[in-house]
Amino acid sequence: MCYDIKASLETQLARAKRLGNQVEIAEIEEVLLPKTDLPVYHASGFNHPTLLIYTDADPDFPTVATWGLVPFWVKSVDQQKKIWNQTLNARSESLFEKPAFRDAVAHHRGLLYVDGFYEHHHFEGNTYPFYIERKDGNPLIFACLYSDWRNPDSGANMTSFAIVTTSGNSLMQRIHNNPKLEGPRMPLILDESMADNWLQPNTPLLKESLNNLMFPFPTEELQAHTVSRLRGRSYPGNVPEICNYKSYPELQWN
Repeated sequence: MCYDIKASLETQLARAKRLGNQVEIAEIEEVLLPKTDLPVYHASGFNHPTLLIYTDADPDFPTVATWGLVPFWVKSVDQQKKIWNQTLNARSESLFEKPAFRDAVAHHRGLLYVDGFYEHHHFEGNTYPFYIERKDGNPLIFACLYSDWRNPDSGANMTSFAIVTTSGNSLMQRIHNNPKLEGPRMPLILDESMADNWLQPNTPLLKESLNNLMFPFPTEELQAHTVSRLRGRSYPGNVPEICNYKSYPELQWN
């Protein structure tokens, strides 16, 4: 699962900046940034934040997109609202079978650059939020799917996305222990070379090629710590310190 993330503007622009085109960077900051919810210190997918993603249509120039994939075949706003919360994540094991995702995985693959993500740990009837990030401080690159949908009421076009998830690594096995789930999950995190491969044009062996990318990210490259509550009355909101370490002595995590 991946329902909570942190995404700074600098991280979201990491891919665009690798080419060093200052004119394009200025355009992104002046034209696209005001259309997003950045910076995001903590955002829940259920609030459908608007971020920047990189797509197979233009791998190095981002697109404004809303979290929660709306398939192109959705016919009404009511239908869109019903499906929205169900398409925040897309399980890697069933991308080619699920009606909501099979067109997107074949034709509309993208990347989401984030600083880190949050996950909840269950212990003695309580839940404890963790923040997970790379040890080296580099962005996490999430594989995602996207879709372009036209609102039949307003005529407005909306690009939306889902984060692809896979089975959890050993770190996530410790953290993501929700008793209601069959097993731990985590976002499909790609390194730079894998990210480029994720955006490659379709081939006759597309399914096989993508399946070769769908593995848990190495545990040794990640680190995690407990943070303040992400829900309820004590939730501090979308503030910079939300990802700071917070001790829970009863948890005895090390």
